[in-house]
Amino acid sequence: MTPPLAGLDARIVECRLCPRLVEWRERVAVEKRRSFADQTYWGRPVPGFGDPDPRILVVGLAPAAHGANRTGRMFTGDRSGDWLYASLYRVGLANQPTSVSADDGLRLDGVYITAPVKCAPPANKPTPDERDACRPWLVEEVRLLWPRLRAVVVLGGFGWAALWPTLREAGVPAPVRPPKFGHGVEAEADGRTVLGCYHVSQQNTFTGRLTEPMLDAVFTRAVELTADRE
Repeated sequence: MTPPLAGLDARIVECRLCPRLVEWRERVAVEKRRSFADQTYWGRPVPGFGDPDPRILVVGLAPAAHGANRTGRMFTGDRSGDWLYASLYRVGLANQPTSVSADDGLRLDGVYITAPVKCAPPANKPTPDERDACRPWLVEEVRLLWPRLRAVVVLGGFGWAALWPTLREAGVPAPVRPPKFGHGVEAEADGRTVLGCYHVSQQNTFTGRLTEPMLDAVFTRAVELTADRE
């Protein structure tokens, strides 16, 4: 029997619901970046990645055009992923600090990573309609993963805004008016803690808006929460 997450992932990668995103992800996969010209791009929706029985869910924004859209794995093959997986490694949630390809041996312990939008969007900016069209996939992921989850780390304001209606649609009791997004903000949903964290985008990491200690502090807090609620 196919595990529920694997069956869901197989359906996600075949999605062609949003014409603009389909056109963009496939065009990027053909035109490529010069430094990756010899590589075959994934060029499809990117399913979640990580431990199928997680205690912590990480919610991002969308795949990067030459990162996950190239490698087929969330936050893999770009600078954002370098930051994210290095932090997960430092706090004991990953077996290695790097994520360069889907077959590089990376394993996550107790963490699953996903995004509200599964296709790479132009300029890293999905439209509200695209976000809403993609929501059913995240709803299904939440339904499957929620029983064991103890904490949710949301990377960025886009993911924060997308999460709350997703939880309610998944049948999770969640506040209708959650707190405003901010780094280190915490909110409760059905006995789980939702943590806000600045996104690991270069816009934040290059400017110092997000530092390694700030990122590590959020994931350390998530680990503490899971230990307290075992």
